[in-house]
Amino acid sequence: MKKIQLLALGLLLSVVMFAAEGDLLISTKNTSLVLSARVGEELQFIYYGEKISLNEVSQIYDTGVAANRPAYPVFGIECSSEAALQVQHADGNLSLDMVISDINERESDKATFTEITMNDKIYPFEIKVVYKSYKNSDIIETWSEIMHNEKGDVKLQQFASAYLPIRKNDVWISHLYGSWANESRVVTEPLQPGMKVIKNKDGVRNSHTDHAEVMISLNGKPQEQEGQVIGAALCWGGNFRLRFDTDDSNYHSFFAGINEDASEYILEANEVFVTPELALTYSNDGLGGVSRNFHEWARNGKIHGGKQKRDILLNSWEGVYFDISEQGMEQMMEDIADMGGELFVMDDGWFGNKYQRNSDNSSLGDWVVDKNKLPNGIDALVQSSEKNDIKFGIWVEPEMTNTVSELYEKHPDWIICQPNREPRPGRGGTQLVLDLSNPQVQDFIYTTIDNLMTRNPDIAYIKWDANMNIANYGSSYLPAGKQSHLYIDYHRGFRKIMERIRAKYPDLVIQACASGGGRANYGVLPNFDEFWVSDNTEALQRIYMQWGVSYFYPAVAMASHVGSSPNHQTGRIMPLKFRFDVAMTGRLGMEMQPKDMTNEEKDFSREAINTYKEIRQVIQQGDLYRLISPYDDKGVASLMYCTPEKDRAVFFAFKTEHYHGQVIPRFRMSGLDKNKRYRIVEINKEDKETLSIEGKVFRGNLLMELGIELPLADEYSSRVLQLYEMN
Repeated sequence: MKKIQLLALGLLLSVVMFAAEGDLLISTKNTSLVLSARVGEELQFIYYGEKISLNEVSQIYDTGVAANRPAYPVFGIECSSEAALQVQHADGNLSLDMVISDINERESDKATFTEITMNDKIYPFEIKVVYKSYKNSDIIETWSEIMHNEKGDVKLQQFASAYLPIRKNDVWISHLYGSWANESRVVTEPLQPGMKVIKNKDGVRNSHTDHAEVMISLNGKPQEQEGQVIGAALCWGGNFRLRFDTDDSNYHSFFAGINEDASEYILEANEVFVTPELALTYSNDGLGGVSRNFHEWARNGKIHGGKQKRDILLNSWEGVYFDISEQGMEQMMEDIADMGGELFVMDDGWFGNKYQRNSDNSSLGDWVVDKNKLPNGIDALVQSSEKNDIKFGIWVEPEMTNTVSELYEKHPDWIICQPNREPRPGRGGTQLVLDLSNPQVQDFIYTTIDNLMTRNPDIAYIKWDANMNIANYGSSYLPAGKQSHLYIDYHRGFRKIMERIRAKYPDLVIQACASGGGRANYGVLPNFDEFWVSDNTEALQRIYMQWGVSYFYPAVAMASHVGSSPNHQTGRIMPLKFRFDVAMTGRLGMEMQPKDMTNEEKDFSREAINTYKEIRQVIQQGDLYRLISPYDDKGVASLMYCTPEKDRAVFFAFKTEHYHGQVIPRFRMSGLDKNKRYRIVEINKEDKETLSIEGKVFRGNLLMELGIELPLADEYSSRVLQLYEMN
C-alpha cells in the first residue's frame, strides 16, 4: 500500500496548479472525479464528469463549477440537511464531526483504490471512504467502512454507501419499476422539489418492484445518443433505498445504500461495517453511453463468467411444469438436441421422498431424488444428455422450505419467524424462508449444492430460484439485541454461501431466478452468470422488460426464452418468428414442450438456433445501441449490437402496435463506422418477398444518417438484419 502524504501531493500539483493543492483526481479511461482532501479538514466533493487532466483541476475552481459540498455528509453538527451517516454513540450523543486523518492509494491489476480515512474530533469513531476506479471500464465504485473504539456499542441509524450532489439544471431520472410478470418497466421523470425515494423491502429479492439503479440526465429530458448522463447502480441484493433530496440549495442531493428501515445496526467496538458498493459512471453519449459503460464493466468481471459464451437451452418448466418423468425429460432432451440446442434444464418437481413435489406446497429442503419420477436418478438423465451431445442443468430453491417437508419437521427453528408467533407462509400456503444469518443454515445450503455436484459432477447449470419475500421478521439465531440485523445478515450469509460454492465450482453456470426477475442486481451477480428477466415469456411484454433491463445489464446475462403460443401468461397468440426474434436479443433459450410443435415449427427453430450461434458473439459481447424505444409510442421498437471493432452488427426491428393507416418510422442505425462499407443480409427469414436492401452494400454514414425503410405490414412483424464489413 502506498501512502500519499498530502504535502507531497501538493508539491506534485503545484508545478501546474497551485490552486488545486490538496485535491485528489480519480480517473478512469474517460471519466474523472475530484475531491478536496486536506488533513484536518472535511472531505469535499468537487466534480464528477468527463475526464480532465491534472492541470485542469484548478480550472474547475476558476469556472465556478466546483461543488464544494461534503463528500460524505454526517448528522450532528449540521442538522438541517440530509445525511449519509447518522449514529448514536455509546454515551447517547447523536453528533459526528469528521475530519481527514489519512489518505492511501493502492493498486491492483484491474483498479486503483483511493482510501480516505476520517476521524471524529472527539470520539474514537472512524469512517473510511473508498473509491475504486477501474482501469478497463469507465466505472468508479465507492463505499464506506465504519468502525469505532468506544467503550460501548454504537448504533448505526443511517449508513448510506455514498452521496453525490447533482447541480440543478433541468435534471431528469430514469429508473425501473414493475411487479411479478411485468418487471423492469422504464419510467422517466424530472426531479422536483421535495424527496424522491426509490426503495425495496422484500428482504430476499430486490428488483421485482423498483430496481437499485438509476440514470441521472443532467441537461434535460434523457436521450439515447446524446446528453450528459450519470449512471448509478447499488451493488446490494437486499433492501435498498435511493433518495433524491431537492431543497432550497442549488443541488439535488443523491444518497444510495441499504434501506435502514427495521435495520438499525449495533456496531461493536473494532467491528468494521462495510456498506455495499455504489457503481458510478458518466457519459456524454446519453443513456446509451451509460449503458455501454455498465455492460463493459459487467462483462469484465462484475458478472461471473461475463466473457463466456452462453449455451442455448430448453427449460422444462412451461413444457411440463411439475409433471417430471424420466421418459419425459429424455424426450425433451432429444428434441432440443435435434433442433441444435446445447443444454437442457430440468425445472421444479424432481425431488421429495416422504413428501412428493407435485405442486408448490411441499418438499422444499428435501433435496433427494423422487425415485417414483426418476427411478434411475439424475445420473441417468446426465448420461442421456451426453448421448444427445448436450449439457444437463437442474432447478433448486435452497433458501426456502415448506411446512410440509422433512426439513421443517427436523429444524423448525431454521426459518425466519418471531418467537411466540405462528409462521405466516407464502407461496402455496406453506412456503417459508430459511434464516441465512444462521451458520448452520448456510452450511446446509452449501452442502445441498455440494452433494448434488459431487454425486453428479457433469451437471453444467443450476437454476437457483427464490420465490418468497421475508415475512415474520425475526431470527431464533440472532440475539435479542441484534434482531434488527436480520435483513443485512441474511444477505451476508447468502454471499458467504455463494462464495463457497464459487470457490469449489468456478465453471458451474448459475442463473439467478427469483419469482422471475427478482434478482437482477449487481449485489448477487458476481457469483451468478445470468438472471431470469421475468416469469412472463410473452414476446411483446418482453420487448418492454428487456429494454429496461438493458439500461444496466448486458445481453450475456439476460436469459430470454421462446415461449409457447398461446402464451401461458397472457394467452396472446404470436408467430414463432416474432418470439424467436425477441428472444435472440438476449441469451437465447426455449420454454415450451417441443413435442407439441409442428414439423414446420421445428424446422424454423432449427434454423433460428443455428443462426443465433453465428451471431451469438456479437450479441453477448457486443456494444448495444437502442434505436427506437417501445416507450415512445411509435408502434415499433429497434435496437442493434455492434462488435467493438465495428466490423459486424446485428439489427432488430419489432412491430409493437398494429392498426390501419399506420406509418412505420425510418430506422436509423448507430454504432457503425461511418466510413466502413457494410453488406446487409436478413436472417430468421420467413417465406416472404426479399427486402430491397438484401445483399447490398452501404456506407456506415448513410445507414446512420439516412437510415432504411423496412416493411412491417403484419401484426407482430419483426426483422433481423446482419451487417458485415466489406473491404
